[in-house]
Order: sequence, then C-alpha cells, then structure tokens
Amino acid sequence: MLHRLAKLLKGKVDALLDPEVTERIERLQTRLNEYGVDPFGFDPDYLKYALPFGIAVYRKWFRVETIGIKNVPPGRVLLISNHSGQIPVDGAMIVLSMFLEAEPPRMVRSMVETWVPTLPLISYFFPRTGQIVGTRENCRRLLEREEAILAFPEGVRGISKTFAKRYQLQDFGLGFMRLSLMTGAPIVPLAVVGAEEQAPALFNLERVGKLFGSPALPITPTFPALGPLGILPLPTKYRIYFGKPMTFEGDPNDEDEALAAKVNHVRRTIQRMLRDGIKARKNVFW
Repeated sequence: MLHRLAKLLKGKVDALLDPEVTERIERLQTRLNEYGVDPFGFDPDYLKYALPFGIAVYRKWFRVETIGIKNVPPGRVLLISNHSGQIPVDGAMIVLSMFLEAEPPRMVRSMVETWVPTLPLISYFFPRTGQIVGTRENCRRLLEREEAILAFPEGVRGISKTFAKRYQLQDFGLGFMRLSLMTGAPIVPLAVVGAEEQAPALFNLERVGKLFGSPALPITPTFPALGPLGILPLPTKYRIYFGKPMTFEGDPNDEDEALAAKVNHVRRTIQRMLRDGIKARKNVFW
C-alpha cells in the first residue's frame, strides 16, 4: 500500500525539489548488488519524499552551518558525534549536511537503535532512506562497501541528558573503535552545537518511559504541558563541526581495557570541539 501511495505522490513531490537537489540525488554513488538493488534497502527515489520537509527544517528551522566538512575523506569512514536534544534530529541534520554540503554529495548511513524498527511506518521508511539498525555486522559490511557510517557512542545516555548536563559527554561505547580497527576506516569526530537547547529536559522519567517502550521520558518546559505541540523542538541555531580524520592501530579483538585509551582520545577530542564551538557562538538562536 505504501509503495502505491509513493507512486501516486511522485509527480507532486518532484515539483517540490529544486533542480540542484534533484541533481545531487542523481550524483549519489549507490552501490547496487548483482540484482540491481541495495542489499540494505536504500532507494534514492525515496529521498524525494523525505527531502522537501528535511531541507526546510535544515535551512529554515535550525539554519544549519557546517564547519570543516572537507575533512571527511572519500571512501569508508566513521563519523562519530555527540548525541543530544531528546528528539534525535541531530542525526538527520548530519545526514543532510553530507548530502547538501559535501562534494561530491554523500549518503551517510545512520545507525539507529534496535527498537526503532518496531515503530509503524518507520520500519519501512528508514531503510529506504539509508538508515539501518546499528549492529556490528551491518556496520562492517557497509564500511567494506566504502560507505560513510554515522554513530553516536553515547547512545540513549546522550540523547536523554538533562539540561544541567548539557554538552557534557557521557561514557562512550567501544563498538565504533573495534569497527575502525577491523576495517581500517578512519574516524572523523563531529561536534553538534545547538541541539542541547532544542528541548531542554528538566528531568527524565526513565521508568515511566520504559512502560511505553521508550528508553526515556524527558520532561521539558513545553512537554507534556502543551501536549503533542510540546514535542516540537525550539528553533536553535545548529553548528556542526567536522574534525580532522583520526586513525588507530591495534587488534579489534583486544580486551575492553586496551581499547579504552583510544576511545577516550576520540571522546576528549569531541569534548574539546564542543567547548570551542560553544565559546565561538554568540547566541543559542543565531
């Protein structure tokens, strides 16, 4: 049914895309298998349905500014970023930045939590726009296909921080470092400044959230006081900083303790980038 609906809307959606965006879709390097399809479900045509809304949010609502995007090398790469904002739109803005600002345009594969595919419609739409469940095997296969992977080592710990802990990185998982060592993929550290203020959580009802199948239930100045409208993020100014590539050597099967120093080096780098980015901005909203 969704496929028929997509065909019905195709002509109307095409009219919403400016020629530059259409041209960038056509320039995307899609790596199809012998059957002419992406084995992970990615279909560039489906970008046309997500991009009009996504680009409006990117350019008009958050007014995203990128710094250092040329630091991202071609080929396989791990984009490692801080995670925040209660609503995970920071990932979408990073993906859009690589599509709209990078040369050539690239489709970043964002790793999503294992519970995301259980959501109605999302489980169908996400794979077709390039996003996949962040298992080690999925990531390894994509990197071996010279793809760009976006990962948030803080996971839920980062996105559900309260406002009092804004821009304080939580503990990083080690999985991304094992993948880097396994595949030889360089790591590009990212710092997103602006997302922490889009939905400032006063406190978090984690136990109540779990009753509804969510890892957290943030209470913000607008949610749940304003009902569904309270979920709408504030129009903060996003700045995405791309650091220089980092490469590491070692055995991907080393004990956790052996990898911790490497992971902490990446974490400290991103924390420093966040500190510098906050110092450089003049206002949260512009």
